[in-house]
Amino acid sequence: MASFSGTKFLKQLIQSFKTGETILEEVPVPLVRKGHILVRTTRSLVSIGTERMLVEFGKSNLLSKARQQPEKVKMVLDKIKSDGLMPTLEAVFNKLEQPIPLGYCQVGQVIEVGEGVTEFSIGDRVATNGSHAEYVCVPINLAALVPDNVSDEEASFTVIASIGLQGIRLLQPAFGETIVVMGLGLIGLLTAEMLVASGCKVIGFDFDASKIDIAVAKGVDAVNLSTVSDPVKYVETVTNGVGADGVIITASTKDSTLVSQSARMSRKRGRIVLVGVTGLELNRAEFYEKELSFQVSCSYGPGRYDENYEQRGQDYPLAFVRWTEKRNFQAVLQAISSGKLQVKPLISEVVPLADFESIYGQIGQKKTIASILAYPENGSALSRLVSVSGVKPLMQTGTLGIIGAGNYTKATMLPALHKAKAVISHVASHAGVSGTFLAKKYGIPQTTTDYREILKSEQVSWVAITTRHNQHAAMTIESLELGKHVFVEKPLAIHFEELNQVMEAREKSGKMVMVGYNRRFSPYALKMKQLLSSGEPMNMVAVMNAGHIPADNWLHNMEVGGGRIIGEACHFMDLMIFLSGSLVESVHMTALGANPSSNTDNATLVLKFANGSLGTIHYFSNGHKAYSKERVEVYQSGKTLIMDNFRKMEGFGFKSFNSMSSKLDKGHQNMFASLSAYAKGEIEATDNFGEIANSTASALLAVESLKAGHPMLLSSAFVI
Repeated sequence: MASFSGTKFLKQLIQSFKTGETILEEVPVPLVRKGHILVRTTRSLVSIGTERMLVEFGKSNLLSKARQQPEKVKMVLDKIKSDGLMPTLEAVFNKLEQPIPLGYCQVGQVIEVGEGVTEFSIGDRVATNGSHAEYVCVPINLAALVPDNVSDEEASFTVIASIGLQGIRLLQPAFGETIVVMGLGLIGLLTAEMLVASGCKVIGFDFDASKIDIAVAKGVDAVNLSTVSDPVKYVETVTNGVGADGVIITASTKDSTLVSQSARMSRKRGRIVLVGVTGLELNRAEFYEKELSFQVSCSYGPGRYDENYEQRGQDYPLAFVRWTEKRNFQAVLQAISSGKLQVKPLISEVVPLADFESIYGQIGQKKTIASILAYPENGSALSRLVSVSGVKPLMQTGTLGIIGAGNYTKATMLPALHKAKAVISHVASHAGVSGTFLAKKYGIPQTTTDYREILKSEQVSWVAITTRHNQHAAMTIESLELGKHVFVEKPLAIHFEELNQVMEAREKSGKMVMVGYNRRFSPYALKMKQLLSSGEPMNMVAVMNAGHIPADNWLHNMEVGGGRIIGEACHFMDLMIFLSGSLVESVHMTALGANPSSNTDNATLVLKFANGSLGTIHYFSNGHKAYSKERVEVYQSGKTLIMDNFRKMEGFGFKSFNSMSSKLDKGHQNMFASLSAYAKGEIEATDNFGEIANSTASALLAVESLKAGHPMLLSSAFVI
């Protein structure tokens, strides 16, 4: 268990994706963020169906996991072809190790409000989609005020009932219609009751007699499938041969039988909505002959998985999107308050958080409808810095502190630093779970949700920043101002103003700034540098088969990720600066399409260097995943080097070099070994900030040149 100065910290339920084990972990309390509220939990509801699937998936072996996710298997096979077997296996096992926070039906009291929050105040009771944790930080569009006459236990049904409500809204039932609910688990029972309240005749099917009894008590024509062999015939009989106006499937099954039955029991032009999980092998004839509509419902309603809505608080106009997920939360709470939705009969047990094993140890085995976790009345003491048990505190100075515990830190940085025997004193993560996991795995003494704890530490000499790109410049400046050397994952900045501010802060502080341009540390880049003639002009061509990422990925957001050219293509600008030994003087970018966006990820960049060298970077996202991700060609004085994906290289025209090959090596290990040595004072840090600033400015100016439609000189926009 974690402890610090005798204080207890936030307890949170997490599950190992690798083993399926459920753990009550102690992690630092999350830091309230802009547009968010910090809530002390009083109750949370266990979604038996969803959480049972997670636990069972975690407990299954690797082969079973692969069978359940065939689309992921294809991704793995493509990665093996491009990157090799061992790097792919390392990536897979790193992914499996990451713990998953459990739960999404939480109720509690607001104890802190973030910047810009006006609709919530300290002391308010709210229902949210927060996890099973003593404290949760949630955005305002995923929280709703709880009416005074609704208890915490009742309010804990808000989010899961909204899943059923969204299915109803998609079905659009009319008063007097016959609607079938397939599966009377928790969501099914809630859905059926809300349909009854809407004036529908509701037929429900399930195998569990206890659920049938509850449904009957709520006015549902509930049928036990253990006694009725043909649900289709039953619906036809009770509707006088007309069939159901609509069907909502809330059950979970791997085959497609329920979909077929739903189609056959529907009337002509009936509607079917899938809320649960089923196989989707549809029989065209069953749908064609009746002109049936079929729709899959997405969680709690419009806004789900939309980062602008959920994380940035940008609401949809009510006149155009009447029922968002937040407004669905409010509608459910109003229904409970008015007595139209009775959830108390669904509560099977209320269990103290400390006794969570009584639920999860038998999950899916006990005949329960809704299990609720009760939290200590006052919660654990608020602390955002945790000392990890079993790890001795570091007393020496000259250590590293890491801000950010995402995939790059987990899969790339920490394994390399660990191998280099780096001394790391802190790791910070915004929610606490990932940072605590990494601290325990790598023996890091302290984990925190407040990165300023790292900046205040006298032990820390180097700060490593691996957050989202829009935070890089500000955190770098803050670190420099507090006397820390900085390693920051690329890009250094996503705006010129930020870059100028970083340069000024570095000049004033006298501290080092290192950017994660790992390619220049690769044995292949080092060998190329050795073979090429210093100062002599060269032609360089780099192809980045970057692969497609969805349009809503944060990297595409110009204010968060900066776009993929600024965020990723900068790697090869730096590599070309390194190989040529010269700075970029001008840059020109063109992009795919008649009217390309400045946020392109299919572009060609032409760089002209001060020593006359030329560089061409093809950054493409429309290639095949199995093809090599990166390829570099260099032509100089009748000689040629061809490097393929940092796995092999051929030389032409060199007397003492023909080829080299190895496992994938993009230079991460060498780079982080250097960072470790810098922090420990074993070697003096190399100051190449002029090159860092030049490559950053080149990436920023490339986007501007695309907007302008012509090449641009760095001297016209930026002074190195």
